[in-house]
Amino acid sequence: MASISVVGVSVCCLLAALSPALVQAEMARYDNYRVYKLNIESVEQLQLLQLIEHHSDGYTFLSDPVNLNTTVKLVVAPHKAAEFGEFNQRFSLNAEVAFENLQALIDRQLRGRRETFGWTAYQTLEDIYAWLDTLIEQYPDVVSPIVAGESYEGREIRGVKVSYKQGNPAVFMEGTIHAREWISAATVTWILNALLTSEDLAVRNIAENYDWYVVPVANPDGYVYTHTTTRLWRKTRSRQNVLCYGADPNRNWDYKFNQGGTSTIPCSDTFSGPSPFSEIETRTLSEYIRSIPNLSTYLDFHASGQLLMIPYGHTTEPLDNYYELMEIGTKAAAKLQERHGSIYKVGNIAEIIYVASGSSLDWVKGTLQTPLTFAYELRDTGEYGFLLPPEQIIPTAEETLDSVIVILEEGKAMGYH
Repeated sequence: MASISVVGVSVCCLLAALSPALVQAEMARYDNYRVYKLNIESVEQLQLLQLIEHHSDGYTFLSDPVNLNTTVKLVVAPHKAAEFGEFNQRFSLNAEVAFENLQALIDRQLRGRRETFGWTAYQTLEDIYAWLDTLIEQYPDVVSPIVAGESYEGREIRGVKVSYKQGNPAVFMEGTIHAREWISAATVTWILNALLTSEDLAVRNIAENYDWYVVPVANPDGYVYTHTTTRLWRKTRSRQNVLCYGADPNRNWDYKFNQGGTSTIPCSDTFSGPSPFSEIETRTLSEYIRSIPNLSTYLDFHASGQLLMIPYGHTTEPLDNYYELMEIGTKAAAKLQERHGSIYKVGNIAEIIYVASGSSLDWVKGTLQTPLTFAYELRDTGEYGFLLPPEQIIPTAEETLDSVIVILEEGKAMGYH
């Protein structure tokens, strides 16, 4: 009887600890958490890492262990150091320490906060939304507010429409559907600013001859959570059960749902959700995208890996205009490389990164038949991943805009607009 009583008390305390109404969360710290770089060379190693991912107490993957002959980053908590040392030896992981102290890397990302909005630092959701309001006031004839959806916690998925004249083909540009990929939101806002302020003729051409629907943060709850509570959070914040929150909002779209590259385990970072469009963010965002007239181009921004990807994620079979998109993407990547030397790979999602079904990119192409559909994995190729230092924001955005210009120009030459 005594043991039952103790268990009952423990569960009660656990439930109290998990109740958002009872406990004010503080920002998680990762002091002395090591980040390891691992090359997956055997099936046994892959199975081990996937098992660790599914039972992840004390471990967090910064890139998913999906395929053989790939490299992943794994965060190991101090209390798991001895255990991981045993795994490393037993399974010949040959783990290399990428960073001795994850918190030092996060602190570096948080440097440079300014009173005025800019791109020398990463921006909070509040700052981004306030800046959008400023643009609407400054450019009333060109910029108008849009609400592209809503979130589980009641936030609006806000953005703006930039339109210099009627009758333009439409471009939808979104960022930060994965909450922790801060460079995505920063790149989208920088490009938006360039569309309004740049005097470069190529930028003015695309700014004034397309209607731009721009959503910097497609997952506002998750994005806020990365700034206030857990920097490494990726998913939405919907409650799945007493322990697990959120679904991967880029595995939750209703096109080839759960056809590979997803998890059915609610605590997993790649949990697809219990059903297609179970997440209000993806459901309402899809409804908004569907309503956009004359949509010719969809651009989705992620991090990291330096990839320019086209549909689909569930199969390597070529889509209807595969070769045209590959030609456009190859030219765009070549242009991107010119400014700062960054090398991007181009290809089908399943070909060049991993199988990943239920993405927004696939839904826009497969359901809406939008002809030009590209997803970026922005800088870098593994050193910092999505914890990219803020001094790389502007160079990343500059080279990305160069490539976007090529995508639109080449798409127009092929008759897609």
